[in-house]
This record gives sequence, C-alpha cells and structure tokens, in this order.
Amino acid sequence: MQTDLTPTLTAEFSIQKLSLNFFRSYQSLRIETDAKFMVLTGENGAGKTNILEALSFLAPGRGLRGSKLSDIQNIHHPAPLWTVAADTQTLYGPATIGTGFTREIRSGAGLSEKRIIKINGETGKSQNDLGEMTALLWLTPQMEGLFIDGSQSRRKFLDRFVFTFDPAHSGRITRYENAMRQRAKLLKDGKHDDVWLSSLEQNMAETALAIAAARHNFIRRLNAAFEKLAPIRKSFPALTLEVTGYIEDILANKTALECEELFKTALKENRHDDAIRGGAFDGPHKSDMVVTHRDKNINASQCSTGEQKSMLVSLILGQSTLIKEERGFSPLLLLDDIVSHFDDYRRANLFDFLTHLNSQCWMTGTDKKAFSHIDRICDHRFVRNSLVQ
Repeated sequence: MQTDLTPTLTAEFSIQKLSLNFFRSYQSLRIETDAKFMVLTGENGAGKTNILEALSFLAPGRGLRGSKLSDIQNIHHPAPLWTVAADTQTLYGPATIGTGFTREIRSGAGLSEKRIIKINGETGKSQNDLGEMTALLWLTPQMEGLFIDGSQSRRKFLDRFVFTFDPAHSGRITRYENAMRQRAKLLKDGKHDDVWLSSLEQNMAETALAIAAARHNFIRRLNAAFEKLAPIRKSFPALTLEVTGYIEDILANKTALECEELFKTALKENRHDDAIRGGAFDGPHKSDMVVTHRDKNINASQCSTGEQKSMLVSLILGQSTLIKEERGFSPLLLLDDIVSHFDDYRRANLFDFLTHLNSQCWMTGTDKKAFSHIDRICDHRFVRNSLVQ
C-alpha cells in the first residue's frame, strides 16, 4: 500500500466521523463530531462500550475486549459481515480508515477468519499499517483487576504499550511463543533430536533477549515521562515501574550475549522437566510488570481499590504523554466508565489533565452530571445512547 507519510506538523489524531455496520448491537450507526471530548451516556447495556470497542479496531490488535472476529458480528444479521470506518485527522493529514471481518476458504485449512484493513481506499498489507497512522489507548472496568490478577495480565498490558512504539515487538513475541510450542511438542512426543531442539532453543534465547530489551527500554522511558507529569498530575499517584523475571535478573549483571548463552544452556538442561511441564521453565513468557505507588512506596497490589483505579489512570496518562513526546501527536483515548468511582475533585483533575494533553477523548457513563466539569473547560459533545440502529 502506498501512503504519503509526510507529517503536517499541526495535526492531532482525532475522529471526525465514525460509521459502524453490523457491529455488536448495531446494525448501523453514524456519529459525526469535531469535539475534543465525546461523552456517551445511557443505561447499562445500551451499547456505549460497543462504540469504544469499534474505535479500538482503528489500531492494530484485537480491540479492547480481545474478542474473536466472529463474536463481534451482530447476532441478528449474520451477513453482511461487520465493518468499522472513520474519517480521521492524523499527523499526516486527513485519512479515511476502515477495518472489517471477512471469511475465506484456504486450501487444506478450510474456512478461516481474517481482518481486513483499508486506508484511503487501499488495502493494507497488515495491521501495522494502522500503527503507522494511529495511536489509541483505552481504560475499561475489566482492567481494574490488573494489579491483583496474575502476571500474564500485566505482561499483556505492558506488551500492548510497547507495541505502540515498537511494532516489531509483537512479531518477537510470536516468534518466541512459536519456538517454545514447537520445542514443547518435540519434548512431549519424545523426539529428542538435539540438532532440532538446539536450533529452537537458540531462537528462543535470541528472541527472549530482544523482548526483554524492548520492555526494559520502554519502562525506562515511561518512568521518565511520569517525572514530567509531577506538576499537573495532582490527585493521581506518582508511579515507578519495573520488569522482573529470570531474563531480567541475569541481564542486570551480564552482557546480552552472556545472558543469551546462559538461557540457552538452562533450556537444554531443563529439557526433561520441561517435557513434563509442557512448556519452558522460565523466560519472558513469565516476566512480570511491577508497579509501585511511589509516594507510599508500596506495591500496587497492596493499595486500596480507589488508589488502584487512580494508578491505572496514571499509567494511561504517562503513556499518552510519552506518545505525544515521541510520536508528535496525542493518542485517541477511550475511557469506559471512567468517572464512576472518582470524587468531584479527582474528576476535575482528570478533565483538566486531558485538556492539557490535547487528546480527543471518548468517554462513557450512566450519569451525565458526572461530566459537568467538562462544560467549563473545552468543546465537547454529549450523545445519549439508546441502542440507535
């Protein structure tokens, strides 16, 4: 796909028009806006989050719910298949972005689901084409268990952040996991071909170090971004992040080449036990993101529910600041049920910060009054959502 990527220097990423077809609860929906804040209000189950999910598909990945493509299809209309399209303003000027779901028959593989990408009418080669043009971050109620869930949730959260700056990160993780699965199958089947296993373990070791380095580099930059938030974050806590795990521990005292050799040797020595485990004893697939409330010097898991939600907001605001600093534009923010557990002071602080950040924000809530502070600070639009078809 040929796209002119000459920055306009003055643009922020925003949505001017959103069109949904056969997406979740909507047979069709059109929203036009040039407002900075879009607030979707309505009863629970009215379809507000579905709109945010549709917007999230304007970025690479599986959207804010992580759903299968077929699960998004409107249940009352199995055909035609769902689509999302938007007229946007990007760093490179106006662009029409579209994505959707298609099914195709592959020789020997049967029917397969596929996501298609369109940018200015041309078909994209991959979802990475979206990553070049857009940046979206989201916060949903389902993410509020991040600090008390298992390490897998935090790892995925971190990797999604890293991917925003480093699209190749997703490919590294896929390569590592593929090699790990192939190795596990060989060990389970009793096929201890040393040449084959050593090749897979070499691949795992090299890729593991690349994954760890990308995570570490991102965390370092994000911690620096948190420092810059100090004058304006007010009621939202200061954070310190780090990544912990086997690779990270040895990388702290060894060179990358030494770490690679140590991990490769450990994989070979653990083949017998890994055949029983069905995986690998350790590696970047078991690393964890540790978040500390800096003012109290305690782990996020020890904080109150209210503090944890505030810390999630701090994470999103820090990431937004870093995107604006490094990519030259503010990301689109999707904030689902963002104010329901905040007092008036914290709500006002949040809206003031979002205004300073200059992101277009799409927010949902059941009570329009909870967003009253927006009336005094910037242009906005309220949309009453009642499953409009």
